[in-house]
Amino acid sequence: MLLSVLMLVAAPATDPLAGVWRNAGDSVRIRVAPCRDAPGMCGTVISASPKAREDAARGGTDRLVGARLFEGFERDEDGSWAGSVFVPDIGTRVDGTLRLEGRGTLVAQGCLFAGFGCREQRWTRVSVR
Repeated sequence: MLLSVLMLVAAPATDPLAGVWRNAGDSVRIRVAPCRDAPGMCGTVISASPKAREDAARGGTDRLVGARLFEGFERDEDGSWAGSVFVPDIGTRVDGTLRLEGRGTLVAQGCLFAGFGCREQRWTRVSVR
């Protein structure tokens, strides 16, 4: 019994956002995990196609792989997450939200200004084998 309790205490809780995700065209993949230097969850680019890298470079982001697209996402009372989203094509960070649709789809939304200029992007969970 004591061993079971110790195992539960020692095992970290897995955030449902954690894992590897790909965008619709599979041109960018991110790893979502707890931020190392800040509270919340972060999504860091782990691979990107040459075209995605070129688009980011035109927007002022010289190094897409390694860039944090999602930063400081913490869960809200409604079950969504709020934080900031980096848009590499325009080289800017905006307020954003993340929400899960089932376990396999992550919907990210960022708005340029107070609910205006909003854009949504869907990410699909990548199965790790």
